[in-house]
Amino acid sequence: MRTPPRILVVDDNPSNVDILRARLATHGYEILTAADGEEALVAVREHQPDLILLDVMMPKMDGIEVCRRIRADASLPFIPIVLVTAKSDPKDVVAALEAGGDEYLTKPVDQSALVARVKSMLRIKALQDTVQEWNRTLEQRVAEQLAQLERLGRLKRFFSPQLAELILAGGAEDPLKSHRREVTVVFLDLRGFTAFAETSEPEEIMGVLREYHAEMGQVILAHEGTLERFAGDGMMVFFNDPVPVSDPAERAVKMVVAMRERLTALTAKWSKRGFELGFGAGIGQGFATIGAVGFEGRWDYGAIGTVTNVAARLCGEAKPGQILIAQRVLASVEDLVEVEPVGELQLKGLLKPMAAFNIIRLK
Repeated sequence: MRTPPRILVVDDNPSNVDILRARLATHGYEILTAADGEEALVAVREHQPDLILLDVMMPKMDGIEVCRRIRADASLPFIPIVLVTAKSDPKDVVAALEAGGDEYLTKPVDQSALVARVKSMLRIKALQDTVQEWNRTLEQRVAEQLAQLERLGRLKRFFSPQLAELILAGGAEDPLKSHRREVTVVFLDLRGFTAFAETSEPEEIMGVLREYHAEMGQVILAHEGTLERFAGDGMMVFFNDPVPVSDPAERAVKMVVAMRERLTALTAKWSKRGFELGFGAGIGQGFATIGAVGFEGRWDYGAIGTVTNVAARLCGEAKPGQILIAQRVLASVEDLVEVEPVGELQLKGLLKPMAAFNIIRLK
């Protein structure tokens, strides 16, 4: 509502207009006038007053019809209407109120009654405006929260819920923008899965994968790893992105050891059903280029670099139950794990042989 409030006085009698204007002006209100119903509609749409004093008996269009048209116009905000009538028949008053009027005054208009009605209606107008502003604010917040939930849902495809929420809260830079960072990368898959898939029914394969993904997914989320991809029985997870952490190699090692422990029970269960499956993993550490990979409508979050190849090749060399790590990873976690050397491996795609170590257990 404006300050001072704007009041539209509508009456075909100039004397009545002058009287109402004089009585209201002493209270500091801004006064607009209209001489008939058609002028009133034009003034309402153009100036959107805070209150209308509307005469009922007018040529061209009476006050009741003006009231109906104002209430039917959805583009107009709520404007209190006080109908001013010389009629004392209750039926006329009821008709005016049913048309959308909020109050009424009878002519001749009493000064104190006029001021009281105006103040009362302006209080209602102020409250209504406040409620509408609250509604607009609430609608905006709901829209923002829905958009945030949508973004959160997309981010949870790539990151743990904690990291996704941190990103949306502004605790991390835009992770989908390509950037370079040192990461610890984990590749893992099931030993014997290819042979299992060739000799098993599709329903059995999907059942095993669901159990496997469910167990591994819980461990990934618990250690706040970033899942880059599922590829059948294979998974790639990395640490230190999108949010840097002080101990990426330690988190990676603890995660994979926890996975091996869970899969010990799971593979025993599968073995009873005739499925001979094992677990192997490889861990590498180094720099990678990370960001959104794909095309409009289908994006993935990927890491590209030699470190991913190292982790994948180590995973491929791992025997059932082994977790092979590179020398660089061991340097970061040597106080955490007991290892055994497996010698230098000539990994596909790498020029030089690489020393590898199998994690026996956590110290």
